[in-house]
Amino acid sequence: MYLKRVRVRSFEAGLYFVNGEFKRVLDPGRYWIIDLPGRPARVDVVSKRDTWLVHDQLDLIVKSGLLGERATVLDLQDQERALVWVEGRFSALLRPGLYVYWTGLKRVRIEVVDVRKVRFEHPDFALVVRSPQAKAALDVCEVQRDRTGVLFVDGRYASNLEPGLYAFWQGAANARVVEVDLRETALDISGQEIMTADKVTLRVNATIVYRVNDARRAVCASDDCRQALYREAQLALRALLGAKELDAFLADKDSVAAETAELLRKRVEQLGLELISIGIRDVILPGEMKDLMNKVTEARKAAEANLIARREETAAMRSQANTAKVLAENPTLMRLRELEVLEKVASAAQLKIVLGEKGLADRVVNLL
Repeated sequence: MYLKRVRVRSFEAGLYFVNGEFKRVLDPGRYWIIDLPGRPARVDVVSKRDTWLVHDQLDLIVKSGLLGERATVLDLQDQERALVWVEGRFSALLRPGLYVYWTGLKRVRIEVVDVRKVRFEHPDFALVVRSPQAKAALDVCEVQRDRTGVLFVDGRYASNLEPGLYAFWQGAANARVVEVDLRETALDISGQEIMTADKVTLRVNATIVYRVNDARRAVCASDDCRQALYREAQLALRALLGAKELDAFLADKDSVAAETAELLRKRVEQLGLELISIGIRDVILPGEMKDLMNKVTEARKAAEANLIARREETAAMRSQANTAKVLAENPTLMRLRELEVLEKVASAAQLKIVLGEKGLADRVVNLL
C-alpha cells in the first residue's frame, strides 16, 4: 500500500481514477490517495483557466455524471455546431463530438446551431467568419461590388445574393456560389471571313455591348453565356452578309448592325442577357478588291470634278451673255463701264496710249 499526497489549487480540479475507472472530481484542497496493489489510483490535476477540458477518458468522465454544475457538457450531433464565447469573446466553433467546458472560474456562453439551415447567419457574423476556427467548419465566400451571386444548394437553385460576405456550413450540404458581373461588357467579334451574295470575301470585325439582367438564367441557360452570345452573333452576321451584295453592305453598314441586333434580341433574352448595342467596327477587303475599289472611287471622283468644272464654265458663259445683253440694251451702262475701265487704267503709274487710225484716236480723245 502506498500513500500519495495531492494538492488541488483554487483554479484547478482533480480527476480521481481507481483501476482506470473515474470515481469523482476533487475540489480545491489537499488529499491523501491510497494506492493498493491491483487497484492503482491516480489523480489528474487540470487547470480550469483553460475552460475546455481535454482528456483521453472524457467519455468515462461525462458518463459518470459526477461533474455536476462544475462544467457544461456538450454532445453535438451531426446536424449541430456550437459557438463558444468566453468572457464575452468568441473562443471556438465546435464540430460534432463530445465537449466539456468548466464553469465558475470564467464566464462561458455556448450557442448550439442547427446546420440543416445551410447558410450561417448570426448577429456577430463578421467576427465569427473571420476567426481562425471558422475555416474548419465554414465555407466563406464574398460577392464583390457590381456583381450578384447565384446560390446553388445540392445542385438546385436557392437564391440570388447581393454583394457582401456569406458563409455556409461544411458537411451539411454542397453549397456553391457563382458570381455574375452585372456591369456593361463589350464583346469583340474579330476576324470573321464572310462571303457576300456577289461572291466577295470580306473580313468583318464587330463589337457587341451587353449586360446580364437575369443572373439565374445566365448561369443555367448555358455553360458560358459569353461564348454563347459570341456564337449567336457570329451566325447572325454570316446569315445577313451572305444575303447582301458588297455595294449594298458598304453603303449602309448601320442597317446591317440593326438587323443583326434584331435577330439576336430574342436569343439574347433566353440567355439572361440584355443587348445594348452592336456595331460593325472594321470591314477589310481582299488586296485586289481594295485596288479595284480605289480605282472605281478615283474614276468617280474625277467624273464628279469634271462635271463640276463644266457646270461652272456654263454658269460663267451664261453670266457673260446676260451682261452683254444688258449693256446692248442700255448704252448709258456701257458708257459707265468704259469710264470704270479708264479709271482703273489711269490709277496705274504710267498711262501710254498708242493711236492708230484717225477715227480711233478721235474717239479716245472724246472719252478723255
